[in-house]
Formats: sequence, C-alpha cells, structure tokens
Amino acid sequence: MPVSLRAYKGVSPQFDDSVYLDDACVLVGDIFLDTDSSIWPLVAARGDVNHMRIGKRTNVQDGAILHVTRKSPSNPDGNPLLIGDDVTIGHKAMLHGCTVGNRILVGMGAIILDGAILEDDVILGAGSLVPPGKVLKSGHLYVGSPAKQVRTLTEAELRFLPQSADNYVRLKNEYLNEEIVTPV
Repeated sequence: MPVSLRAYKGVSPQFDDSVYLDDACVLVGDIFLDTDSSIWPLVAARGDVNHMRIGKRTNVQDGAILHVTRKSPSNPDGNPLLIGDDVTIGHKAMLHGCTVGNRILVGMGAIILDGAILEDDVILGAGSLVPPGKVLKSGHLYVGSPAKQVRTLTEAELRFLPQSADNYVRLKNEYLNEEIVTPV
C-alpha cells in the first residue's frame, strides 16, 4: 500500500529523500518535514486549515495524530503545529495546534492541546495531558492530567533526548535502504 499524500487547496506535503514515510501513514495539506525525520505506521497528519512544520531528526511514532487549529475571529492566526528538531513523539500521542521545542520526548498516549508550548529539553510522561495554552518550561519532567512539573531532568535524561532522535534516524535509514518485497 503506497503512502497517502494528499493536497489540500493545491498545497501538498513537502519533504526530501532523507525523510522516511511509512506506507501506512496519511499526510494532508501544508506539511513540511525537515531532513532525516520519520513518520511511522498509522500516523495521521492534517495540515489542512493551518500549517504544520516538523523539524530535523524528529520521529512521529505509530498511531500518533497531528493536527492544527483553524483561523477564527477569536483566534485570527489559528494555531499551526510546530515541532522542533530531535523530537521523539511516542505511540498514539495527539498533538493539536501546539508548539514543541527541540530535544523533546512526548510519551506514549500524551495529548498536547491548542496553544500549548513545550520549551526545549522537556520530557512529557506517557498519558499526560497538556491543557490549551499551558507552557512547559525547559529542563523538566512533566506528568499527569493536567501535566504538572515533577522535577528537573537529570544529565543522563538530557543526553538521552538527542540519542533517542539519533536512534530513530538510524532506524529510518535501515527502512529506507531495505529492499521492497511485494507479496505474491
């Protein structure tokens, strides 16, 4: 099954050959993926009513949902989805019209809502909920629903954030170099 890339109002997802898109993902509209990023099975990303930008070496894991917020009289710019470099977005996470900085780990099943901001170097625990407009400060672990600051990240955790991204760059390169075998 081929990757589903769809234009919306004449605008199509943009990326280069260093990006890995799994055959079972769906990308629609104004989406830009920077170098060495990867989109894994069953990810749905809709940049239809606003734009989406995904940084370098960022991976979006299985079943994640990425969306944007439309422009309205009460929110004239809407909320694009902006994701930085070296970000790991865990399985089944949902990001909606938020800003995610660099070197972030978004845990499995986490939800980040409209206008929320995750500054650089943050770990958001699995199943956590970041309410609209909340700012998660750099260098901390956040967990819960709603997400609360638990503690400062350790040096090992800070080193892990880019390592996680590097692991997915290596994995996506293996997938890109894998010989395609069509079932008989």
